[in-house]
Amino acid sequence: MDLSFRSRSMPLTAFLYLFLLIVLVAGDDKPSVYEVLRQFDFPIGILPKGATGYELNNATGDFKAYLSGTCSFSLEGSYDLKYKSTIKGKISKDNLIKLEGVSVKILIFWLDIVEVRRRGDELQFSVGIASANFPIDNFGECPQCGCGLNCVNGGGSRSGVKLNRFVSSS
Repeated sequence: MDLSFRSRSMPLTAFLYLFLLIVLVAGDDKPSVYEVLRQFDFPIGILPKGATGYELNNATGDFKAYLSGTCSFSLEGSYDLKYKSTIKGKISKDNLIKLEGVSVKILIFWLDIVEVRRRGDELQFSVGIASANFPIDNFGECPQCGCGLNCVNGGGSRSGVKLNRFVSSS
């Protein structure tokens, strides 16, 4: 009698184990940080390759993206960018405000990029007192830490990036 009870409980245990495994795997259906950027109408190239995760509060728009460490690179030799390991701000469709963790070198000064706004086919980057617009096509590809978009052994190089060397005040 004990043996028959055991034989019926084994399939039940196996079923519960399989069910838990399916729930755990299916529960990991969270979109990537790059997919989240697209959901808010931003191109993936505003973040470097290799983001390790993110947090998003859909009610408030509070957003954090995580990199495995700090990241810096140059774009076509004219703009130097630095990303901290945690980038945060408030995100909504076409707007990323109260941004922290990204800075750009202009002349000899490092300035924090505090806002990114999509305006049609352009992205406007603001450092507070000034801003610059760039074609959205420049951001279809994620830059790589260390080499930006001109990596020889890690994702191909791209030329023809249109840079706006002039900064306009906002």
